[in-house]
Amino acid sequence: QVQLVESGGGSVQAGGSLRLSCEATGSVFSIPLMEWYRQAPGKERELVASITGPGTINYAPFVRGRFTISRDNAKKTGYLQMSSLELEDTAVYLCHARVRTRGMGVLRDANDYWGRGTQVTVFS
Repeated sequence: QVQLVESGGGSVQAGGSLRLSCEATGSVFSIPLMEWYRQAPGKERELVASITGPGTINYAPFVRGRFTISRDNAKKTGYLQMSSLELEDTAVYLCHARVRTRGMGVLRDANDYWGRGTQVTVFS
């Protein structure tokens, strides 16, 4: 079984920085896609950034160059470096990954997994 474990959230003053991590544990063979979403109270979940296995990256328009997504394939971990944080960035940040697993010598098709989320609070 695969689990995504996020860390790095917290409270930070506007203009500050945080680095989120998402580690995939279990019978992980490869991670074709890793994404960060966020959900603020009363709002729908929205995509923040995505990165594929080869390293193709996309950002939501609201990122405006403030965030950087990256990954360490050897560590099976993705990162979201957030800078110039604004009050509007306050949300629960969730990691999503499309993961291929291998077990008992069998390589399986990719499935989607979600982390439990980490709270990011930006205060003035």
